[in-house]
Amino acid sequence: MRRGLGNIGGRRESRFARLIAASAVGVLLAPLNAFAATEPNAGALADLSRLSIEELANIDVSSVSKTDQPLSDAPAAIYVITHVDVMRSGATNIPDILRQAPNLHVAQITASSHAISARGFNGSAADKLLVLIDGRSVYTPFSHGVFWNAQHVLPEDIERVEVISGPGATLWGANAVNGVINIVTRRSSETEGGVLEVGGGNLERRASLQYGGALSEALAYRVYADGVDYAHGETASGADTRDGWRRRQAGFRLDWSGSDDLITLQGDVYRGTEQVVASRHQEISGHNLTARWTHPTGRGGTLQLQAYYDRLERTVPGRFDNRLRTYDLDVQHSFSWGETHQIVWGGGYRITDDHFPIMPTPPRTQFFDPVGRRQGLANLFVQDTIALTPALKLTLGLKLEDGPYAGLEPLPTARLSWKPTDTTLIWAAVSRAIRAPSRLDRDFVELTGLSSTSSVRLTGRDFQPETVIAYELGYRAQPSARSSVSISAFYNVYDDLRSFELTGGRLPIVFDNRMEGETYGVEAWGVYQVTDWWRISGGANWLRKRLRYEPGSSQIVGTQIAGNDPTHQASIRSMMDLGHGLSLDLDLRRIGALPNPASPAYTELGASVAWTISRSLEVSLTGANLLNDHHSEFGASRANVQIGAAGVESARSVFIDLRWRF
Repeated sequence: MRRGLGNIGGRRESRFARLIAASAVGVLLAPLNAFAATEPNAGALADLSRLSIEELANIDVSSVSKTDQPLSDAPAAIYVITHVDVMRSGATNIPDILRQAPNLHVAQITASSHAISARGFNGSAADKLLVLIDGRSVYTPFSHGVFWNAQHVLPEDIERVEVISGPGATLWGANAVNGVINIVTRRSSETEGGVLEVGGGNLERRASLQYGGALSEALAYRVYADGVDYAHGETASGADTRDGWRRRQAGFRLDWSGSDDLITLQGDVYRGTEQVVASRHQEISGHNLTARWTHPTGRGGTLQLQAYYDRLERTVPGRFDNRLRTYDLDVQHSFSWGETHQIVWGGGYRITDDHFPIMPTPPRTQFFDPVGRRQGLANLFVQDTIALTPALKLTLGLKLEDGPYAGLEPLPTARLSWKPTDTTLIWAAVSRAIRAPSRLDRDFVELTGLSSTSSVRLTGRDFQPETVIAYELGYRAQPSARSSVSISAFYNVYDDLRSFELTGGRLPIVFDNRMEGETYGVEAWGVYQVTDWWRISGGANWLRKRLRYEPGSSQIVGTQIAGNDPTHQASIRSMMDLGHGLSLDLDLRRIGALPNPASPAYTELGASVAWTISRSLEVSLTGANLLNDHHSEFGASRANVQIGAAGVESARSVFIDLRWRF
């Protein structure tokens, strides 16, 4: 989905933009046989011939076991967005790239904010999904959500995106409750040369420049700079939502491979400005630096040491100034023990230094007490995959995590996988995960006035971790050389979910753990190679939630405070190499209605037409939301504990992009 630049989005889009959109639809409906008869373009920058169905089924993933293993052997509900998928989609930001994962619900809230979650509990501050970029965790201790406008990776540099639905706490820790997203970038040696990309449309303008090379036989590098401008959105009534924003980012990566060791050093710096309704603009800025050393050890093992530093600052002058610094050290060791054991173990320590002053805005005064807090998080984990027979494996794992609010928490998992054939995997799992308390849960206070004698309306108290026991059953297979399929079912039991409670039947209201319940559902996706030049993929999921308050709860608001989720969604994607350097991708999705805040079900179509003029030059035309002028994705009103504006409509857009390699 593209978002706006200027006053030409939504129903006020220009005649030129409407003409481009109509042309794009015309291309989609044009006869394709003449192109299909030609030989697939071997020089395409992201053609279908790069990965066969068999190769896709055996692509290496690392998020399930923290070691590389073929996707066909991974006992988890994992969907992989490949580099080819990223490049052909025409998506220019992480949320739009994630729309390709059928096991995620992605909804736009404003021009710069999204609600993204797996298996329910979605919202602007969704706190049960762990997001990693090359092993660097990007959630904030403020709410344990993700500021998506602070996360960006050039699509050119993404190797793959691994999307796990289901708990991953045994390996990745607290907040990996309902899923894990791991964005893996390409090595510098794979991106040598220069890439200049310039694009624009009725709702977005952007430009990026990247260059990579070799400093020696063992040392490769790349540097990049990127800039993007998005426009204001509109409400259903046509009112300007004043949420346009712009962002500038630059970064580098160094990769050294000497003997058998691998050393990576990478970092980014960024700054952005977002307009905010009824206040001054919000400034967002930050930088990060990650260092990683990988060393082979005996018995086929690997030792990895990673450290990173991350700084994030969000400021609205006269309202708040949130500054966060994160220091993280992680070590892990994987090795074989005998003929039947594959063991990975390790530990880490993280320090977060969060400072969040809020200026009074009568008649309510909000603040964090204390204003700043330094917190430490330590963990130790071990996981053993035991080959009971050549076809049957049992995985047992345990993480002990010592957090600042929760104390020592055990996070175990047990997984059983069976491969009756080389192309079929059946697996079952039971896991425990927690969502640790955030600063919003424990340190937030709201008064009805400005003085110390003002009445306390809302405050944190002894809020404890939210917990889940998850049961999963999955099936993954390659029925033929041209097809693959994955199906998983889950049943999750939640306890100690966040609720708002009165104190003795009156103010103050406190955050407490008086909600519980279950969710259950089914996820399925598959790929079919129709011909050498045409591939179809699709997926669907179905979700049911049964949440309730415990006896004695104040029940101030409904259970919708736990998230806003559709009961179903489905998508189908067609990828065609038409010959003569032309490719055509179509993406049709159906998202069910959201209950609260209410948002009607919608069906939308996206399309991307690309022409590889030469091995160094490519031009593409991408359209989003082609079936409707505009539609709502997360309701017209504000959800409970929602951060940011509400009621923004997602508009039809077109985007022309030029990529030159040199």
